[in-house]
Amino acid sequence: MIDRRQMIKSAVATSATALAVHTSLSAQSVSAAANERIRLGVIGIGPRCRYVLGGMLKHADVQCVAIADVQSARRDEGKQLVDSMAGHNNCETHIDFREILDRKDIDAVLIATGDRWHANASMLAAEAGKDIYSEKPCGITIDLCRRLSETIKTTGRVFQAGTQRRTVTNFQQAVGMVHDGKLGKLQSMHATVYVPEIKTEWLPGQPTPDPRQCDWNLWLGPAPWRPYNETYVNGGWRGYHDFDSGARLLDWGAHTVDLCQWAKQADDTMPVEYTADDKGITCKYADGTPLRIHFLKTPFGERPGWVQSLGTCPVRFEGTAGSVEVGDSGGIVTKPESLASGLAPLPDKERGLDVEAHSRNWLDCIKSRELPNANHNVMRRSHTACHAAALSWILGRTLRLDPKTELFAGDDEANRLRERPQRNWS
Repeated sequence: MIDRRQMIKSAVATSATALAVHTSLSAQSVSAAANERIRLGVIGIGPRCRYVLGGMLKHADVQCVAIADVQSARRDEGKQLVDSMAGHNNCETHIDFREILDRKDIDAVLIATGDRWHANASMLAAEAGKDIYSEKPCGITIDLCRRLSETIKTTGRVFQAGTQRRTVTNFQQAVGMVHDGKLGKLQSMHATVYVPEIKTEWLPGQPTPDPRQCDWNLWLGPAPWRPYNETYVNGGWRGYHDFDSGARLLDWGAHTVDLCQWAKQADDTMPVEYTADDKGITCKYADGTPLRIHFLKTPFGERPGWVQSLGTCPVRFEGTAGSVEVGDSGGIVTKPESLASGLAPLPDKERGLDVEAHSRNWLDCIKSRELPNANHNVMRRSHTACHAAALSWILGRTLRLDPKTELFAGDDEANRLRERPQRNWS
């Protein structure tokens, strides 16, 4: 029987040559002026994208003019959503997202494909002069996160990762309590994730559909080839190593570890040591501060050890003077309760999944050219920490990471796993 380490090791090879980065920007690539409407293109429009797009389109200064998706049913559903909200029939559809990137009438893109496409599509968009909102995880390897961050820096585009909890009030208040010293000296941080999993088997092959119905080659993109099966394109790709990232640790970790990074004021660094066990992963910063990533066997059900009423994606920060815990319900719990005195009232209906404020932050930064809340630097550090934690679980040993080089000390196998081969899909 092949163990998870051997399954992953067998898939490792040198990545394809990085995409060329264009250093000059055309006049078209310069963002919309402060008072202009931002013209948006959508790349990949599944259930999550429709939710995010619905929040974006509440802003009067954004107009969705085009949708690209490899599946005809999703293209049609997306167009119906946009046209119904806009009150007209002007949203155009494309199969190949590169047609959106070629359009001069589009300023920015929302990328909400499966994980395998996020980094490559984002880099192509940046090189085409588009500003980018990318769903997480923004890169399925450490190397792709690095390349994406450097591409954004070189091209000067405005990039927002879809880690929207940085722009949700109760999470902001909890982090603010740490920064303001209300918890005393920060002693530990706690994040939550699903129990990691890796699937490498193939589902049974089915007849490949007409590309106009579902372009299977484009759906796969940079991922290794395998036979078509409708389960994949209907959302069942999750958990399969070829399509997923970090043994699914980034599904929640891209949010929860990111919030711990923010609380620690570590957006320019990350933990240096990662040790996995059966219940979670302990990460340590250079100053010794621990970040414990807890595996939740029932993340959407009962969560022992956590305040149930706070909902999904809970995080907890503990200091010498007390602790604060928050989650997607929009609430906040402190110990002692007196620590919450002086906090501003929380919005009644705001939740951790809400994207309206996060997309507003991105749109404002497109106009100002400032860095958004979840910019490419923030993404790179928090995602890399998640990937390093996942690799410690995959390999079953402690890993030590240099935050500057993003290399593992004395571990060639771990360093090879920082990247994956990519298929020539074009």
